[in-house]
Amino acid sequence: MKFNGFTQDDFNVFEIDGLEDRMTAIQEQVRPKLESLGNHFAPTLSTMTGEEMFYHVAKHARRSVNPPDDTWVAFASNKRGYKKHPHFQIGIWGTHVFIWFAMIYEAPGKVEFGRNMEKNADEIRSLIPGHFVWSGDHTKPDAVPFSSLSQNEFITLIERVQHVKKAELLCGLQLDRETAIHLSGDEFIREVESAFETLLPLYKMN
Repeated sequence: MKFNGFTQDDFNVFEIDGLEDRMTAIQEQVRPKLESLGNHFAPTLSTMTGEEMFYHVAKHARRSVNPPDDTWVAFASNKRGYKKHPHFQIGIWGTHVFIWFAMIYEAPGKVEFGRNMEKNADEIRSLIPGHFVWSGDHTKPDAVPFSSLSQNEFITLIERVQHVKKAELLCGLQLDRETAIHLSGDEFIREVESAFETLLPLYKMN
């Protein structure tokens, strides 16, 4: 299936009440698009990183009551899973699409990664554009533009991932709903490719 871009209907699934009904809509409406993006970007990221990359579409299998507020496809060098590894993500909330590099709390290497980030904080500032955003929690939609973070605030974010067990570090691009639906499939893919190229130095720091 060729990826033809996101539509209003894709975002509207997150307004559906109830776990079962929303999950059905995600599976039928959004998951095929995430599968398509997974198929497209796994080889691209394998070439970029020099490691074989596998894609993992979110299953939300552990949910029993609350319906998911977002869904995604993740890319990692492990065939069985991505959460314990540095990874890339493309996903969708009801308000925006996200393109992330992520090191989340399950990753055993996140302390060492945080130390590498701290050593290279000035270089990261020069490599990552100001309109890219940072987050310390993948379960929340909020993120802060790099241009809004002072160097001290940025260091604090990096230190937190080294010392707080549940802390995470994500960096990437958010495209609001209206922007995303006006991009063709090819335009969106180019946007993601460009973002992944920008984020690649962070992946290389793990």
